[in-house]
Amino acid sequence: MRRFARERTVFVFEEFIPCDHPLPYLEYHPFPADGVIALRPRLPHWWGVEERETALRGLLDMLVETGCRSQPVLWFYTPMMFAFADGVEAAAVVYDCMDELTGFRFADPRLVECETALLARADAVFTGGWSLYEAKRHRHSNIHAFPSAVDADHFGRARDRDLPAPADQAGLSGPILGFYGVIDERLDLALIREVAALRPDWTIVMLGPVAKLDPAELPRAPNLHWLGNKRYDELPAYLAGWNVALMPFAINEATRFISPTKTPEYLAAGRPVVSTGIADVIRHYGDLEGCAIASDAAGFVAACEAALALSPDGAWRDAADRTLAEISWDRTQARMAAIVGDAVTAAKITRAHAANDATRVPTRVPARRERFDTLVVGAGFAGAVLAERLAADAGQRVLVVDRRDHIAGNAYDHHDAAGVLVHRYGPHIFHTNSQMVVDYLSRFTAWRPYEHRVLARVGDQLLPVPINRTTLNELYGLGLSTDAEAEAFLAARAEPVAEIRTSEDVVVSSVGRELYETFFRGYTRKQWGLDPSELDRSVTARVPTRTDTDDRYFLDRFQAMPAGGYTAMFARMLDHPNITVRTGVDYRDVRERVEVGHTVFTGPVDEFFDHRFGKLPYRCLDFRHETHERETFQPVAVVNYPGEDVAFTRITEYKHLTGQSHPKTSVSYEFPSDQGDPYYPVPRDENQALYRRYEALARATPDVSFVGRLATYRYYNMDQVVAQALATYRRMCERAPMAGAVPVSSSVPAGPST
Repeated sequence: MRRFARERTVFVFEEFIPCDHPLPYLEYHPFPADGVIALRPRLPHWWGVEERETALRGLLDMLVETGCRSQPVLWFYTPMMFAFADGVEAAAVVYDCMDELTGFRFADPRLVECETALLARADAVFTGGWSLYEAKRHRHSNIHAFPSAVDADHFGRARDRDLPAPADQAGLSGPILGFYGVIDERLDLALIREVAALRPDWTIVMLGPVAKLDPAELPRAPNLHWLGNKRYDELPAYLAGWNVALMPFAINEATRFISPTKTPEYLAAGRPVVSTGIADVIRHYGDLEGCAIASDAAGFVAACEAALALSPDGAWRDAADRTLAEISWDRTQARMAAIVGDAVTAAKITRAHAANDATRVPTRVPARRERFDTLVVGAGFAGAVLAERLAADAGQRVLVVDRRDHIAGNAYDHHDAAGVLVHRYGPHIFHTNSQMVVDYLSRFTAWRPYEHRVLARVGDQLLPVPINRTTLNELYGLGLSTDAEAEAFLAARAEPVAEIRTSEDVVVSSVGRELYETFFRGYTRKQWGLDPSELDRSVTARVPTRTDTDDRYFLDRFQAMPAGGYTAMFARMLDHPNITVRTGVDYRDVRERVEVGHTVFTGPVDEFFDHRFGKLPYRCLDFRHETHERETFQPVAVVNYPGEDVAFTRITEYKHLTGQSHPKTSVSYEFPSDQGDPYYPVPRDENQALYRRYEALARATPDVSFVGRLATYRYYNMDQVVAQALATYRRMCERAPMAGAVPVSSSVPAGPST
């Protein structure tokens, strides 16, 4: 509030104080150094709730009438005051929800009712941390998380070794472990008692007022010192004498959503922290060496011993300082001020009437438009990666929508009716040569090693593809034993092509027409609905021909499957308090109901522009899923059917991919078509020419980023889409630096194609 007071008058209307005077009145307490004026209502101590609230309403109305030159912004720290302030005409209403007060001891039974009313009236809602935000975000459309910031300069004074010790702490010996804050039901008193008993050679200092507890409940021990309440300006001097700072919170309803300001303050003071498992502490500081988490007394003691062993100015403190550099009360206030300013403007617009209205006709207040920094259209790889980066790295509020009823895009997997994990949209096998892509995705999944092998049904034979020496030996009954022999065999069948332009040219010039007809032509005609002679050479160039016996489909350095499946990986990627996900929603149905600064579009680019130049051709797929009463259906995950005697291109058995053990097995038959959801851009010159027209429109739309296979009309593998999304995020940071953003520093090389 001191920062807000630099630009406006700030009154703090405090909770009432009972008194012996028969009439209500306001005490006026200015704090010139802060620019804040505290108002303390005094009410007769014998009054009941109804009399008190009537009096408080009158006192507040008097303040607004006499002390406010214009409609005030009402800023509520507790919903209970809304019970008497709900009638004030305000420029905007802010609910600053610092704690889940209903979880506190002796909470007013009217609290839930008052909070519901306040949320309905509020123009903006702030929460004192991410856990609280996650619990409240469904209750308001303009809600923002503000984890605790820190006045680093103030608490940094504790790093001065010459700072005089406070008198009541100066005589204490041994390593000193300390806590400051309100001493109430949120503290684990039993834990404090046990730690003091386990290490009598340690001195434990507890600072702060006792609230809602009988002082007799506090544990007592020779090495446990309760020093009472201290002023804010005194805290650095106490911290300077501590070796470790403690946060011995109980894990209960009162602490479920807290985001302690002490964590950054302790670290700013240069003190390692030991805490119980408070969710927001783990979320923001759990990865720091200087912030240890423990769950019981023995673990707490061990963590404190490790903290005592840290060098006072070691690398742990440098890492903590880097984290603290991104947070400050100045940044917090600036962001809050911007949100409040927007809320005031929006409220004015809502109240405005046309100048030529003959009479003031009651108007229906329009539904509040939700506000997000970025709208991401599509919850597949491109959308999920960008949403995660924008939320976790840049601190943006992101709305992700997908017209399907699930996340993960075409990589979506689920357990079917038989309990077998299947890929709804056909097999997705992850492979890459990019360590950066692996490192990024490994944040959200463990991996199951898997090397993909494919067989092709040719007559009665199952032969390895891509074509290798084994394929040639089994198909022709040969005994080729070296790479050179296989290479000579293929060279003898290759047919010279003057200019390699089409997919047919690529294959015929490499292996001849017979192998082309056997393995490529029929499969390609089914897959693309076009003869290979009509397709760009890139289509068949994706499938190599080998002269050795390596039957792996891919040769990438990293080949694995997400251990828990793709959907679980996506769920972790999108599990961030800054991300709101809505599935079964078309972006066209939400874009008029939300306000966003930027859009990331991962759908078909021609659809975004309403097919202005005509539809871009995409190839679609249809699947027939079956479950069989047997453990296995075929020897490998995928068997290709290149012949045109059957309509499907391949059969996939998913247990080979997932490693699942199950008495039944599920397979899918894959049928390419021209109808349905778009899967693959059709690679022809005329299609690329049409795309370039849409690409020009996309480049002329700076508030939209087009990312992914469909939005850029390119056939990308999964790792390539991840790489493209990370590179897009890097460019977004370069164009418009985002608070807290750490740009990806290098491009990601694409692996071989699937």
